[in-house]
Amino acid sequence: MRIAELLEKRRQGWLELERMCDLLQKTQFPFSRQGAQVAKFSSLYRAACTDLSMAEQYQLPPATVEYLHRLVGRAHSQLYRSQRFPIERWIAYLVRVMPHAVFRDPCVMVAGLIFFGSFTLSALVAYSEEAFPTYPQRVLGSEQIEQFEDMYEKSPSSAPRQYLASAGFYIKHNAGIGLQCFALGPLILPSLCMLAYNGVVLGATFGYMARADVEQGDNFMEFVTAHGAFELTAIALSAAAGLRIGVGLFSTRGLSRSASFRLNAERSLPLILCSVILFVLAAFTEGCLSPSPASYAVKKFFAMASSLMLILFFLLLGFPTSERLESLQFNEDNPWRER
Repeated sequence: MRIAELLEKRRQGWLELERMCDLLQKTQFPFSRQGAQVAKFSSLYRAACTDLSMAEQYQLPPATVEYLHRLVGRAHSQLYRSQRFPIERWIAYLVRVMPHAVFRDPCVMVAGLIFFGSFTLSALVAYSEEAFPTYPQRVLGSEQIEQFEDMYEKSPSSAPRQYLASAGFYIKHNAGIGLQCFALGPLILPSLCMLAYNGVVLGATFGYMARADVEQGDNFMEFVTAHGAFELTAIALSAAAGLRIGVGLFSTRGLSRSASFRLNAERSLPLILCSVILFVLAAFTEGCLSPSPASYAVKKFFAMASSLMLILFFLLLGFPTSERLESLQFNEDNPWRER
């Protein structure tokens, strides 16, 4: 009788589990509380399995045993069913969590200043032929410069049937660059050096090709203008994601080293996802629009529109207003929420 009394006290948990099963049959858990409710549902399911085992072992009334069988079966089906694609959750992550994480992370500012600062300075120095006539040759080498001049001797063009193949090639190429910048991030100093090196080399290339006496400069600019904003931003973000993990290894802020590593790895995920998206956009632009016969005005307009889009995305959607911070505090996908 003690077992029967114990199971009777557990009846409230059965009713709660049954209510949650009814809710799951109709819709998904509310996004803002999904993690907590899934944990509660799992706990109630395990408790019901234990209750069913005791009911069968102590031969409780058949009606109770049958009820628990049905309840456990329903809960099992709901717990292990195939999940629908959570489109609302992904949209919230892309337009709320990701820009907030990018805007808030100081590693993004550090990586951006080093990369775009070295890129701009190197481009200006390489462009100043009178002041620094041999700078491009020292940075790039005469062989590399000749290859660039041969490559852009003619206006960039490819057949439409080659666009997707080119985009696939650039996705692979861009992924290699991103992985290289990200992999050196945990070491911090080598990552910063690699980031500055890439900025100097790319800046020297742009500066040299922009010189008035370089005949291939127009063809070069026509090819790189459209996808430049996406690709350069993606490089900086991939390096920032690696730096975030490196910071977690060296600055634990009172946490254990492993806990700090896990927390900062979670905070690097929005940066990684954003860089992946931008690398893919850059690859499709570089494979389809850049070599297309579209006029240079169209490509410049696309470059300006994409740059403006990135600025608005990171600043307007990422700026920490009080209302946005309050909503993000209860978003379990936000790695910067207070814990």
